[in-house]
Amino acid sequence: MATASLTPIFSSPLKTSRTTALTTTTLDQHRNQVILRRQILKGLVLSPLILIKAPPSSEAREIEVGSYLPPSPTDPSFVLFKASPKDTPALRAGNVQPYQFILPPSWKQTRVANILSGNYCQPKCAEPWVEVKFEDEKQGKVQVVASPLIRLTNKPNATIEEIGNPEKLIASLGPFVTGNSYDPDELLETRIEKLGDQTYYKYMLETPFALTGTHNLAKATAKGSTVVLFVASANDKQWQASEKTLKAILDSFQI
Repeated sequence: MATASLTPIFSSPLKTSRTTALTTTTLDQHRNQVILRRQILKGLVLSPLILIKAPPSSEAREIEVGSYLPPSPTDPSFVLFKASPKDTPALRAGNVQPYQFILPPSWKQTRVANILSGNYCQPKCAEPWVEVKFEDEKQGKVQVVASPLIRLTNKPNATIEEIGNPEKLIASLGPFVTGNSYDPDELLETRIEKLGDQTYYKYMLETPFALTGTHNLAKATAKGSTVVLFVASANDKQWQASEKTLKAILDSFQI
């Protein structure tokens, strides 16, 4: 009788094995997704012999922004992009506060791969993600990168000053400016800017080995649970033609 009464308590070996296999598969899929995302963010190149199905991309209008964005109220030769919850998963989740910046009307918004957009990990992403990207073949490109505050400090809702000085911050976020690595010798200039109650760190970098371009401008600030990094990049030819334009775009960024 004792043996008969104990039998229903234990799961069958087949059911237990199947459950364990499913759990292991789910963990492996998540781990592989995180590793791939880190590799792409840091600009690591995958072997051309390995064929990988491209992940779905976030929506973007690959047409000139001047056809749908309003003129900038401060300079009508530019248009104004104001991010809203419909634009990115992080804005919809409330992890990033709305931001804005100006662009030349000839620029186009480019697609952000879903694995880089933070779509699958909102509202609690452990790694930085790309919010939006715009570019022009002749002038350069810009992107907005968001990083969880907890990655840089344990203090909730810390200001950018509480995280550290400009040099400390760029040492942590530099690879997301260059697309691969960061060398302190590449930093040419740092500035601190105050807009209302918000403080911004601004950077100029000369990055000969960067995947993003040989010239990079960056602007960072912290708000809520996120540090937001704005990056403008150009190669040598683009920089010669559009240095002033890229600096104007960078100056306009605010959150």
